[in-house]
Amino acid sequence: MTSTVIVGGFFGDEGKGKIISYLANKDNPKIIVRGGAGPNAGHTIRDGDKIYKVRMLPSGFLNKNAKLMIGPGVVINPQILLKEIQDFGASGRSFIDKHCGIIEESHLIRDSNGELKEKIGSTGSGTGPANADRAMIVLKLAKDIDSLASLIVDVPAEINSALSANQNVLIEGTQGTFLSLWHGTYPFVTSKDVTASGICADIGLGPKKVDEVIVVFKSYVTRVGTGPLAKEITPKEAESKGWSEFGTVTGRQRRAADFDFDLARRAIMLNSATQISITKLDVIFPDCAGMTFYEELSEDAKSFIKNIENKLNTPVTIIGTGPAVHEIIDRRK
Repeated sequence: MTSTVIVGGFFGDEGKGKIISYLANKDNPKIIVRGGAGPNAGHTIRDGDKIYKVRMLPSGFLNKNAKLMIGPGVVINPQILLKEIQDFGASGRSFIDKHCGIIEESHLIRDSNGELKEKIGSTGSGTGPANADRAMIVLKLAKDIDSLASLIVDVPAEINSALSANQNVLIEGTQGTFLSLWHGTYPFVTSKDVTASGICADIGLGPKKVDEVIVVFKSYVTRVGTGPLAKEITPKEAESKGWSEFGTVTGRQRRAADFDFDLARRAIMLNSATQISITKLDVIFPDCAGMTFYEELSEDAKSFIKNIENKLNTPVTIIGTGPAVHEIIDRRK
């Protein structure tokens, strides 16, 4: 049994939600636990004809056997969390740590009207101001909020106990490596470190307890908001390539560029990645849409994957070939 950490390799929007949903069903973990900044990150999951947009709950909620947890390093908007638990049928199996920070109305106001909105295109979710208040040790915590009392457990104890009992734990990161406060394109970053180390710290998992780190790359690069993006193409070019996308939380059009090996190489290093997941291969190679066996891929698509493996010296084990959860090629042994 293993602990597996999933993180984004570029600027978020890599398709982590789909990969996490797949692994949640395929590997049947006992616990799916989320680290990261807060509700400024959105994950989209497509299951059959249903599309879910998640901001607080772990993306693996479709596995009804797993416990869903949010680590103490995450700030929570109680209204969003409680609504998602209700809407996504996650009552009775969703838990948070007592040390999760709380986003209040004042944080939403500061985020929507403040300098960050102008400077970096903040999501307005209140996440940044809440994390700032946490650093100043003035933020309310989940243990202070009555409406959350029934959800509180000791998240670090739960996940470490599960691993000691030889049970699978799936650890979900948010955003992407180069939005990390420490390692990203500062100041155009989020309010936390969101590399694998930061995500593990958020949930209380020590480095010796990590078995696998899967870094998720899209077949091309996208970025929402301001900040550097090497070899950026125009919105018109992105549309012609079928790369025109919009952010889950913000609804803003994502900027686009070709796959960036320099960024990917650094993301592998920063996250100690043991595996790579490539998503949206079907966007680059439409003839591969919906395929579930590597042998079915076109020679061009196989060359694309082999080139990534060779240049990054890391195996590509999970390949997304469409938007649905099951449209996956799983090459893990």
